[in-house]
Parts: sequence; C-alpha cells; structure tokens
Amino acid sequence: MEESKTQNIGAATSCNGIVGQLARNWQSWSKDRVAYQQRNPFSNGNQITLRTEKGDPTYGRPPEGSKTEQRGKDAHAHMGKEVEELCLIIHNTGQREQDGQVRITFKQLFDRYVTISNKLVGVLLRARKHGLVDFEGEMLWQGKDDSVVITLFEQDKDYPAIS
Repeated sequence: MEESKTQNIGAATSCNGIVGQLARNWQSWSKDRVAYQQRNPFSNGNQITLRTEKGDPTYGRPPEGSKTEQRGKDAHAHMGKEVEELCLIIHNTGQREQDGQVRITFKQLFDRYVTISNKLVGVLLRARKHGLVDFEGEMLWQGKDDSVVITLFEQDKDYPAIS
C-alpha cells in the first residue's frame, strides 16, 4: 500500500497536465522556502548563520539586491532631498550676516517649513549630522526653542528660488 502511494506521488510530478504543473510549482516553492528559512535569522529551523562578525563590511546590512536594500536606498535619497529643500528654505528665508553665513530662528523656520513637512526637527538633526547647519542644544522644541538661531554653513551652493 505504501509503495503505491509513493508511485502515485511520483506519477503526479511526472505528469504533463495541470496537476503535474501544480505539483512542480509546489515543489519549486517548497525548495525556495526551505532555502529562505535557512537564511532567516528568526526561523527556528536549521539555519545558516550569515554576517555574524562585526568586522564584516556586510554586517547589519540587508542582502545585496533585496527589496529591503532598495527601500533603504530610496529612503536615503528621499531624506537627501528633504535636507536639500531645508537648506534652500533657510537660504531664501534667513538673514545673510556679515560673515557670509545665513541665519534664521527656529520659529521663523518652523512657520515657513510647517506647510511643507511635519518632520522639520528630524530633517534639521540630519542636516546638522552632515555638517550643513548648526544650532545649540540636542533637540529643538516648538515654543521653548523658538529663539534658537540656526546657521546654514552651505552658502556656496546656487539655490534656486522657491515659491
């Protein structure tokens, strides 16, 4: 009886009809899933450990060519545009000082930028991390830090006027 069941399964996968194609698709999916689960660090199965050493340049990074890697690149590009737009707004709205740097208070910037984006403080922190702007303190809070002066360092760029 067991032998006939095995033969029937083998016959289904060697069949050329719809059932055979479904069986082949299932087997292909099954093999791909097993390989994926072996690479998945959250799987309970027998997994292959990948990128476990902190010295490895790929440590903490998504696999090359993956959708996760692409989403990260897209997010990085989007944030770069946000930072560039912030610098443009500071350049066009702020006051140019005698030392050539452009300065603006947080309140002035917030009043202008709030209509464009609701994440001004995060973009400011990122711009400061990249050395484009500077301000006192770790974080800026609406109301409390309205008088804090933000200085734009990147004055050499040719910023187009925005409306």
